[in-house]
Amino acid sequence: MKGRGIVYIVGAGPGDPGLLTVRALRVLRRADVVFYDRLVPPAVLHRAAPEARRVCVEKAGSADLSGLVGQMVREARAGRVVVRLKGGDPFVFGRGAEEAEALVRAGVPCEVVPGVTSAVAVPAAAGIPVTHRGMARGFVVETAHRADGETPVLATIPPEAGLTRVFLMVVATLETVVGQLLAQGYDPTTPAAVIEWGTTPAERVWVAPLERIAVEARAGGVEAPAVLIVGPVVQLRDRLRGRPVRRRARA
Repeated sequence: MKGRGIVYIVGAGPGDPGLLTVRALRVLRRADVVFYDRLVPPAVLHRAAPEARRVCVEKAGSADLSGLVGQMVREARAGRVVVRLKGGDPFVFGRGAEEAEALVRAGVPCEVVPGVTSAVAVPAAAGIPVTHRGMARGFVVETAHRADGETPVLATIPPEAGLTRVFLMVVATLETVVGQLLAQGYDPTTPAAVIEWGTTPAERVWVAPLERIAVEARAGGVEAPAVLIVGPVVQLRDRLRGRPVRRRARA
């Protein structure tokens, strides 16, 4: 007879399986069933128990969220160990808190396993610090995507605040984000970078002045997932990496 089930909401990190936390690995190896986001790389998913059932979840609206939670509740009530595997950290634009709330309301044991957020790890792996003395005293992370499909409205932060701007889920609205930053008074020559599939073998990086970054990334065929970083710290990239970046295409 199976014991009491539980749902773990697990951060899968930015993409490189080596950046999974020890706790995340332990939980994945115990899983009976894994509900994973579409953009979780296979190399991360392969860390789950070989016998675990794997269910791909397409992020969508609240109705789909309700259905997903219902599936997890049924699995847990059947005594199974359920892993909800989400890219990055589940509480950073991952709707993890919404799922956790629903599970708690249903009376299902739930534990959140934090993950390494792409907002910091992806730039760092590409040689871009989000803070640096004399360049950036802090950073702001925003989503460039809205669930309702409307145009995102960015936080109004003057360039002189000295903060690096980091945008997740940026591919569909890249031109809009750049336009709003320019309207906020950002110098068109501000260094900017777009990083696709950061921390993975498929990583590609575009670096250009803010006014050109969308054009350059589109010309290169940028695809999700990608992160946009804007600020003087981007110019540290070549210095910190010490060599030109190899462009690696996804198989």
